[in-house]
Amino acid sequence: MSGTESESKTPVAKAIGTKVTPREIEEINGLIDAGIYLSVSDFIREAVRDKLRAIKVIKVRNIDYESAKSEILGYYRSYEEAYDYEVAHDLELDYELVCEITEELEREGRLGVTK
Repeated sequence: MSGTESESKTPVAKAIGTKVTPREIEEINGLIDAGIYLSVSDFIREAVRDKLRAIKVIKVRNIDYESAKSEILGYYRSYEEAYDYEVAHDLELDYELVCEITEELEREGRLGVTK
């Protein structure tokens, strides 16, 4: 049973098919001819990835203020530098809450600000 999906634990890519208009395939082929993409498959794969990134669902946890404050302080101590949106994304916290807590931590002198 050598090389099977169950042995390797690596997910197997799935092939998908779709129909496009003649104009769309002409435009895709133009991009391939220009060297922007290697093939139609390369274009489709990149288009799917771009679309998935664009519509990514944002998860926000329900957490009390003091716990969020503690997590945010820990995050900044671990990473030393980070943007508020990165903290919000990585900790799955509301962006406005992160901004509010970050400002409070700065006022308390618990966070240094680099300008």
